[in-house]
Amino acid sequence: MVLTHHRAVLVMIGVTMMWATAGVVTRHLEHARSFEVTFWRSLFTVISLCAILPILSGREVFAKVRQGGRVLWLSGACWCVMFTAFMLALTMTTVANVLVTLSVGPLLTALIAWVTLGHRIPARTWLAIVVAGAGIAYMYGSDFSSGQLAGTLVAFAVPVAGAINWTITQRSNAQNAQGPSVDLLPAVLIGACLSTLVTLPLAFPFHATARDVSLLAFLGLVQLAIPCALAVICARVLKAPEISLLALLEVIFGILLAWVGAGEVPAATVLAGGALVIGALVINEVLGWRERA
Repeated sequence: MVLTHHRAVLVMIGVTMMWATAGVVTRHLEHARSFEVTFWRSLFTVISLCAILPILSGREVFAKVRQGGRVLWLSGACWCVMFTAFMLALTMTTVANVLVTLSVGPLLTALIAWVTLGHRIPARTWLAIVVAGAGIAYMYGSDFSSGQLAGTLVAFAVPVAGAINWTITQRSNAQNAQGPSVDLLPAVLIGACLSTLVTLPLAFPFHATARDVSLLAFLGLVQLAIPCALAVICARVLKAPEISLLALLEVIFGILLAWVGAGEVPAATVLAGGALVIGALVINEVLGWRERA
Protein backbone atom coordinates (compact mmCIF):
# COMPACT_ATOMS: atom_id res chain seq x y z
CA MET A 1 0.00 0.00 0.00
CA VAL A 2 1.83 3.09 -1.30
CA LEU A 3 0.60 6.62 -0.65
CA THR A 4 1.54 9.98 -2.12
CA HIS A 5 2.16 12.78 0.34
CA HIS A 6 -1.21 14.36 -0.39
CA ARG A 7 -3.10 11.10 0.11
CA ALA A 8 -1.11 10.32 3.25
CA VAL A 9 -2.25 13.62 4.75
CA LEU A 10 -5.89 12.82 3.93
CA VAL A 11 -5.55 9.32 5.40
CA MET A 12 -4.04 10.75 8.59
CA ILE A 13 -7.02 13.10 8.93
CA GLY A 14 -9.32 10.09 8.70
CA VAL A 15 -7.14 8.28 11.25
CA THR A 16 -7.58 11.12 13.75
CA MET A 17 -11.35 11.02 13.26
CA MET A 18 -11.38 7.34 14.19
CA TRP A 19 -9.04 7.90 17.14
CA ALA A 20 -11.36 10.64 18.42
CA THR A 21 -14.22 8.22 19.09
CA ALA A 22 -12.57 6.80 22.23
CA GLY A 23 -13.74 9.49 24.63
CA VAL A 24 -17.40 9.61 23.70
CA VAL A 25 -17.72 5.81 23.52
CA THR A 26 -16.01 5.35 26.88
CA ARG A 27 -18.50 7.72 28.51
CA HIS A 28 -21.35 5.38 27.46
CA LEU A 29 -19.94 2.30 29.21
CA GLU A 30 -22.16 0.88 31.94
CA HIS A 31 -19.95 -1.08 34.36
CA ALA A 32 -16.54 -1.67 32.77
CA ARG A 33 -13.83 0.42 34.44
CA SER A 34 -10.06 0.95 34.63
CA PHE A 35 -7.89 -1.96 33.45
CA GLU A 36 -10.90 -3.98 32.31
CA VAL A 37 -11.68 -1.29 29.72
CA THR A 38 -8.13 -1.45 28.42
CA PHE A 39 -8.08 -5.26 28.39
CA TRP A 40 -11.23 -5.66 26.31
CA ARG A 41 -10.23 -2.99 23.81
CA SER A 42 -6.74 -4.46 23.42
CA LEU A 43 -8.13 -7.98 23.05
CA PHE A 44 -10.49 -6.95 20.26
CA THR A 45 -7.64 -4.99 18.67
CA VAL A 46 -5.58 -8.20 18.51
CA ILE A 47 -8.48 -10.08 16.91
CA SER A 48 -9.04 -7.28 14.40
CA LEU A 49 -5.38 -6.96 13.48
CA CYS A 50 -5.13 -10.69 12.83
CA ALA A 51 -7.62 -10.11 10.02
CA ILE A 52 -6.38 -6.70 8.83
CA LEU A 53 -2.62 -7.15 8.70
CA PRO A 54 -2.60 -10.10 6.25
CA ILE A 55 -4.58 -7.87 3.87
CA LEU A 56 -2.07 -5.02 4.16
CA SER A 57 1.17 -7.02 4.36
CA GLY A 58 0.32 -10.54 3.22
CA ARG A 59 0.18 -13.76 5.20
CA GLU A 60 3.88 -13.59 5.95
CA VAL A 61 3.15 -10.81 8.46
CA PHE A 62 2.90 -13.34 11.29
CA ALA A 63 6.30 -14.78 10.39
CA LYS A 64 7.69 -11.26 10.61
CA VAL A 65 6.38 -11.01 14.16
CA ARG A 66 8.21 -14.18 15.15
CA GLN A 67 11.39 -13.11 13.38
CA GLY A 68 11.19 -9.44 14.37
CA GLY A 69 14.34 -7.68 15.47
CA ARG A 70 14.99 -5.09 18.14
CA VAL A 71 13.38 -2.22 16.22
CA LEU A 72 10.15 -4.13 15.70
CA TRP A 73 9.79 -5.10 19.36
CA LEU A 74 10.79 -1.65 20.61
CA SER A 75 8.10 -0.12 18.43
CA GLY A 76 5.63 -2.72 19.73
CA ALA A 77 6.49 -1.78 23.32
CA CYS A 78 5.73 1.86 22.47
CA TRP A 79 2.35 0.87 21.03
CA CYS A 80 1.66 -1.12 24.20
CA VAL A 81 2.31 1.92 26.38
CA MET A 82 0.10 4.12 24.19
CA PHE A 83 -2.77 1.59 24.07
CA THR A 84 -2.72 1.01 27.81
CA ALA A 85 -2.05 4.50 29.16
CA PHE A 86 -4.62 6.22 26.94
CA MET A 87 -7.62 4.14 27.95
CA LEU A 88 -6.53 4.01 31.58
CA ALA A 89 -6.23 7.80 31.66
CA LEU A 90 -9.74 8.19 30.22
CA THR A 91 -11.11 6.25 33.20
CA MET A 92 -9.15 8.39 35.68
CA THR A 93 -9.71 11.95 34.49
CA THR A 94 -11.71 13.98 31.97
CA VAL A 95 -11.47 13.58 28.21
CA ALA A 96 -10.36 17.21 28.02
CA ASN A 97 -7.40 16.65 30.35
CA VAL A 98 -6.31 13.58 28.38
CA LEU A 99 -6.50 15.40 25.06
CA VAL A 100 -4.66 18.44 26.39
CA THR A 101 -1.86 16.16 27.60
CA LEU A 102 -1.66 14.48 24.18
CA SER A 103 -1.13 17.88 22.56
CA VAL A 104 2.52 17.98 23.68
CA GLY A 105 3.21 15.17 21.20
CA PRO A 106 4.34 17.35 18.25
CA LEU A 107 6.90 19.21 20.32
CA LEU A 108 8.27 16.01 21.87
CA THR A 109 8.42 14.33 18.45
CA ALA A 110 10.18 17.28 16.85
CA LEU A 111 12.75 17.47 19.63
CA ILE A 112 13.48 13.73 19.62
CA ALA A 113 13.71 13.61 15.80
CA TRP A 114 15.99 16.65 15.83
CA VAL A 115 18.31 15.20 18.51
CA THR A 116 18.42 11.58 17.34
CA LEU A 117 17.97 11.85 13.57
CA GLY A 118 19.27 15.34 12.87
CA HIS A 119 16.05 16.31 11.11
CA ARG A 120 15.86 19.89 9.96
CA ILE A 121 12.51 21.19 11.16
CA PRO A 122 11.19 23.99 8.89
CA ALA A 123 10.40 27.27 10.59
CA ARG A 124 6.77 26.97 9.46
CA THR A 125 6.43 23.62 11.28
CA TRP A 126 7.95 25.00 14.48
CA LEU A 127 5.58 27.97 14.30
CA ALA A 128 2.60 25.70 13.63
CA ILE A 129 3.51 23.51 16.62
CA VAL A 130 3.73 26.55 18.88
CA VAL A 131 0.45 28.02 17.64
CA ALA A 132 -1.38 24.68 17.85
CA GLY A 133 -0.06 24.03 21.33
CA ALA A 134 -1.08 27.53 22.43
CA GLY A 135 -4.55 26.98 21.00
CA ILE A 136 -5.06 23.74 22.92
CA ALA A 137 -3.67 25.26 26.11
CA TYR A 138 -6.08 28.16 25.70
CA MET A 139 -9.00 25.78 25.17
CA TYR A 140 -8.60 23.94 28.44
CA GLY A 141 -6.24 26.09 30.48
CA SER A 142 -8.83 26.96 33.10
CA ASP A 143 -9.97 23.33 33.50
CA PHE A 144 -6.53 21.74 33.47
CA SER A 145 -5.53 23.11 36.87
CA SER A 146 -8.47 21.39 38.52
CA GLY A 147 -7.91 18.05 36.75
CA GLN A 148 -6.86 14.90 38.49
CA LEU A 149 -3.08 14.75 38.62
CA ALA A 150 -2.78 10.96 38.50
CA GLY A 151 -4.83 10.65 35.30
CA THR A 152 -2.87 13.46 33.68
CA LEU A 153 0.46 11.81 34.51
CA VAL A 154 -0.75 8.51 33.07
CA ALA A 155 -1.91 10.31 29.92
CA PHE A 156 1.52 11.95 29.56
CA ALA A 157 2.99 8.52 28.86
CA VAL A 158 1.07 8.48 25.56
CA PRO A 159 2.82 11.41 23.80
CA VAL A 160 6.20 10.32 25.17
CA ALA A 161 5.79 6.80 23.79
CA GLY A 162 4.28 8.18 20.59
CA ALA A 163 7.20 10.54 19.98
CA ILE A 164 9.68 7.71 20.48
CA ASN A 165 7.64 5.40 18.25
CA TRP A 166 7.31 7.80 15.31
CA THR A 167 11.04 8.55 15.50
CA ILE A 168 11.87 4.83 15.52
CA THR A 169 9.64 4.36 12.47
CA GLN A 170 11.24 7.31 10.66
CA ARG A 171 14.77 6.10 11.39
CA SER A 172 13.94 2.57 10.27
CA ASN A 173 12.47 3.85 7.00
CA ALA A 174 15.57 5.97 6.37
CA GLN A 175 17.89 3.02 6.99
CA ASN A 176 15.82 0.73 4.78
CA ALA A 177 16.14 3.08 1.83
CA GLN A 178 19.50 1.43 1.04
CA GLY A 179 18.77 -2.08 2.26
CA PRO A 180 16.07 -4.68 2.81
CA SER A 181 12.75 -3.38 4.07
CA VAL A 182 11.64 -3.96 7.64
CA ASP A 183 7.85 -3.96 7.94
CA LEU A 184 6.82 -2.19 11.16
CA LEU A 185 3.12 -2.92 10.75
CA PRO A 186 3.47 -6.07 12.90
CA ALA A 187 4.60 -3.76 15.73
CA VAL A 188 0.99 -2.64 16.13
CA LEU A 189 -0.03 -6.27 16.68
CA ILE A 190 2.82 -6.79 19.14
CA GLY A 191 1.72 -3.72 21.07
CA ALA A 192 -1.88 -4.91 21.26
CA CYS A 193 -0.80 -8.39 22.42
CA LEU A 194 1.46 -6.95 25.11
CA SER A 195 -1.28 -4.60 26.31
CA THR A 196 -3.74 -7.51 26.53
CA LEU A 197 -1.33 -9.65 28.52
CA VAL A 198 -0.33 -6.84 30.88
CA THR A 199 -3.88 -5.76 31.71
CA LEU A 200 -5.49 -9.22 31.93
CA PRO A 201 -4.50 -10.02 35.55
CA LEU A 202 -5.42 -6.45 36.57
CA ALA A 203 -8.87 -6.60 34.95
CA PHE A 204 -10.35 -9.17 37.36
CA PRO A 205 -13.07 -9.41 38.43
CA PHE A 206 -14.90 -8.61 35.20
CA HIS A 207 -17.90 -6.28 35.46
CA ALA A 208 -18.52 -5.44 31.79
CA THR A 209 -22.02 -5.95 30.45
CA ALA A 210 -22.78 -7.24 26.97
CA ARG A 211 -23.28 -3.63 25.87
CA ASP A 212 -19.91 -2.66 27.31
CA VAL A 213 -18.19 -5.49 25.47
CA SER A 214 -19.82 -4.51 22.18
CA LEU A 215 -18.73 -0.88 22.60
CA LEU A 216 -15.18 -1.93 23.44
CA ALA A 217 -15.16 -4.27 20.43
CA PHE A 218 -16.03 -1.24 18.30
CA LEU A 219 -13.12 0.66 19.83
CA GLY A 220 -10.78 -2.26 19.23
CA LEU A 221 -11.61 -2.40 15.53
CA VAL A 222 -12.60 1.11 14.41
CA GLN A 223 -10.87 3.31 16.97
CA LEU A 224 -7.59 1.39 17.24
CA ALA A 225 -6.79 -1.47 14.85
CA ILE A 226 -7.71 0.20 11.56
CA PRO A 227 -6.36 3.72 12.25
CA CYS A 228 -3.12 2.55 13.88
CA ALA A 229 -2.33 0.29 10.93
CA LEU A 230 -3.02 3.17 8.55
CA ALA A 231 -0.91 5.54 10.66
CA VAL A 232 2.12 3.26 10.31
CA ILE A 233 1.64 3.26 6.54
CA CYS A 234 1.43 7.08 6.54
CA ALA A 235 4.69 7.20 8.52
CA ARG A 236 6.44 5.80 5.45
CA VAL A 237 5.61 9.02 3.59
CA LEU A 238 5.21 11.75 6.21
CA LYS A 239 7.93 13.00 8.55
CA ALA A 240 7.56 12.30 12.26
CA PRO A 241 6.81 15.92 13.35
CA GLU A 242 4.29 16.26 10.53
CA ILE A 243 2.41 13.13 11.60
CA SER A 244 2.36 14.26 15.20
CA LEU A 245 1.07 17.69 14.18
CA LEU A 246 -1.74 16.19 12.11
CA ALA A 247 -2.61 13.95 15.05
CA LEU A 248 -3.66 17.08 16.95
CA LEU A 249 -6.87 16.98 14.93
CA GLU A 250 -7.94 14.21 17.30
CA VAL A 251 -8.47 16.92 19.91
CA ILE A 252 -10.83 18.87 17.67
CA PHE A 253 -12.78 15.84 16.51
CA GLY A 254 -12.95 14.56 20.08
CA ILE A 255 -14.57 17.81 21.19
CA LEU A 256 -17.16 17.63 18.42
CA LEU A 257 -18.02 14.00 19.12
CA ALA A 258 -18.35 14.66 22.85
CA TRP A 259 -20.63 17.61 22.00
CA VAL A 260 -22.90 15.55 19.75
CA GLY A 261 -22.66 12.16 21.44
CA ALA A 262 -22.35 13.00 25.14
CA GLY A 263 -23.93 16.44 25.43
CA GLU A 264 -20.70 18.21 26.41
CA VAL A 265 -21.19 21.68 24.94
CA PRO A 266 -17.81 23.37 24.34
CA ALA A 267 -17.20 26.82 25.76
CA ALA A 268 -16.26 29.86 23.69
CA THR A 269 -12.61 29.36 24.67
CA VAL A 270 -12.74 25.84 23.22
CA LEU A 271 -14.04 27.12 19.89
CA ALA A 272 -11.42 29.89 19.74
CA GLY A 273 -8.57 27.56 20.62
CA GLY A 274 -9.81 24.98 18.14
CA ALA A 275 -9.73 27.59 15.39
CA LEU A 276 -6.06 28.25 16.19
CA VAL A 277 -5.21 24.55 15.98
CA ILE A 278 -6.99 23.95 12.69
CA GLY A 279 -5.58 27.17 11.22
CA ALA A 280 -2.04 26.16 12.14
CA LEU A 281 -2.49 22.72 10.57
CA VAL A 282 -3.98 24.09 7.34
CA ILE A 283 -1.36 26.81 6.88
CA ASN A 284 1.51 24.42 7.56
CA GLU A 285 0.22 21.88 5.05
CA VAL A 286 -0.50 24.48 2.36
CA LEU A 287 2.98 25.97 2.69
CA GLY A 288 4.49 22.49 2.61
CA TRP A 289 2.66 21.60 -0.61
CA ARG A 290 3.83 24.85 -2.22
CA GLU A 291 7.45 24.15 -1.26
CA ARG A 292 7.33 20.65 -2.72
CA ALA A 293 5.67 21.94 -5.89
